[in-house]
Amino acid sequence: MAINLELPEKLNSTVERARMAAEHIFRPISRKYDKAEHEYPTELDDLGKIAKQARGGDKDADKAADAAAGTVNGANLRSVLNARELGWGDVGLMLSIPYQGLGNAAIAAVANDEQLERFADVWAAMAITEPGFGSDSAAVSTTAVLDGDDYVINGEKIFVTAGSRADHVVVWATLDKSVGRAAIKSFVVPLNSTGVTVARLEEKLGLKSSDTAVIVFDDVRVPAENLLGSPEIEVRKGFGGVMQTFDNTRPVVAAMAVGLGRAALEELRRMLEEAGHEIDYDRPAAAQHATVAEFIRLESDWEASWMLALRAAWMADNKTPNSSEASMSKAKAGRMVTELTNKAVEVGATAAFSETELLEKWARDSKILDIFEGTQQIQQLIIARKVLGKSSADLK
Repeated sequence: MAINLELPEKLNSTVERARMAAEHIFRPISRKYDKAEHEYPTELDDLGKIAKQARGGDKDADKAADAAAGTVNGANLRSVLNARELGWGDVGLMLSIPYQGLGNAAIAAVANDEQLERFADVWAAMAITEPGFGSDSAAVSTTAVLDGDDYVINGEKIFVTAGSRADHVVVWATLDKSVGRAAIKSFVVPLNSTGVTVARLEEKLGLKSSDTAVIVFDDVRVPAENLLGSPEIEVRKGFGGVMQTFDNTRPVVAAMAVGLGRAALEELRRMLEEAGHEIDYDRPAAAQHATVAEFIRLESDWEASWMLALRAAWMADNKTPNSSEASMSKAKAGRMVTELTNKAVEVGATAAFSETELLEKWARDSKILDIFEGTQQIQQLIIARKVLGKSSADLK
């Protein structure tokens, strides 16, 4: 499988739009909303409208260019490029842009053509985690029971990003607990539905500009056609349908980490140069100042993370199974960005540990990138199963 790593011309506008937003909208208000947790960043409203308008034009450009090229550089590659640039600006604000929710990625991954059309203009959060489990998505206990033309949903979801701001939420629920993971499906639920309650907002270590909600579903009725994918319970396939969501979103989380990592690398380079430590790529790292050698190692990890994210996104665009590659990108980038931001705080000393710079904020923000969408341990388990040819029952 060969991938041309030169950026397709049709994606230049995506990168440029995101870069401008990161520099001129996100960075100036980054500290403001870090200090004002749960306050809605109204500065993002216009950006959300622009992003929604751009989506239609981007899709048309993708179809025309891909038909001519014979390969696909589409929505997934566009998403990771967008996330890389916006992550450089502020990951929390990126997750707060209207109409760009994690639930939108779920819809894009699993929905049929009719659903893609019907939900084209929604802002969708994604609700998976429950009080009784974290990264083990197969443990979903929220129920969806068919009653006439509707499903009736009952349960509680926690850690729902944009859960109080979005207008819809993609809810993972089981059709039949006795069947296991094969019965888990995802449903698009309007947040103004009767029985939906935002119980509380979490106070967090990082990403304070992004709201994280607890949502309770009490006899919530949604039309049967709001079930994403097939309503059939296919035991042999497990719950691969809903899990396709992660194959799309994990490379995006990796790209967020790459963007944030680039911000920290730039600041670390500046501090080293101001201290008189030149970074010389023509000399062995071991022959240079210890912090310079550390910088070179961290930068190589950062480059590897970006290559893995690109590969996973390209595979998704080209309908190539990418579950292990998506997990590789997420695992590598999550570990890289936490180590990198903490090293930058260590080198920056007093200034980096205070609120005079954004370094301490980046260190706090980076931690969740190694946790949500599946922890480091979960990613390594998925990769190990793939490499060893083991099932989830064989290797837990």
